[in-house]
Amino acid sequence: MKLSTFLALCVIAATPTLAQTESQPRDLQLFLLIGQSNMAGRGTIEAQDREPIPRVWMLTKNLAWVPAIDPVHFDKTVAGVGIGRSFAKVLAAANPNAAIGLIPAAMGGSSLDEWKPGSDIYNDALRRTRAALKSGKLRGILWHQGESDTHDDVQASSYRERFGPFIRQLRADLNAPELPVLVGQLSETFDNPHRKTVDEQLALIPLSVPHAAFVPSAGLSHQAGQAHFNAVELREFGRRYGYSFLLLDPTWMPPSGR
Repeated sequence: MKLSTFLALCVIAATPTLAQTESQPRDLQLFLLIGQSNMAGRGTIEAQDREPIPRVWMLTKNLAWVPAIDPVHFDKTVAGVGIGRSFAKVLAAANPNAAIGLIPAAMGGSSLDEWKPGSDIYNDALRRTRAALKSGKLRGILWHQGESDTHDDVQASSYRERFGPFIRQLRADLNAPELPVLVGQLSETFDNPHRKTVDEQLALIPLSVPHAAFVPSAGLSHQAGQAHFNAVELREFGRRYGYSFLLLDPTWMPPSGR
């Protein structure tokens, strides 16, 4: 083979095809997923959870964008179906022009105090979000946490008081002081002594945190005493997060007539 022909073939092989270039996500609408195990997802994965959703991406552990399939999270080997995909599916349907990027950063078993600014998991969420921002715009934070704070009356009754400074600092560190925040209710049948107190605190967060919404889990508790929602419930919970976001940020919807 002539040298010139060999070099030409090398150039062709090294050049991305048009399909490869177009497959990369651009101008993503980004959502940070944080909290503990129910945000990370512990639902049993089925075939439907492995089917990509058009225009919905997720950031891998290695900071690469790939089509969003469960498990979206990677905090533990038991990560499974979570809230993220069904949340994104609602938003994608509401705005057919939007491409969505999910930033998984939840950690199973983590308490609210472990999310204090400067902690390892807080800093990791910042690192991952800042990397994702190279590909789009941050549009919201999804938070589901509180099970680890139900064991102690002081922790439970001070939840809202502690959540406020945490979320204000996170918004400040992300240079997004008015970023929408969605907080979800715990399982109604979770059998811990101060679960109701934490739920009350979560429900009151929108009164002291601007641009925040509470997402109820009513009717989603499949088995008494269990902290984790199952896959069916998490898919529905994600849809509730999605509709709550649309109420919180009406700018997501394209103008009527388009």
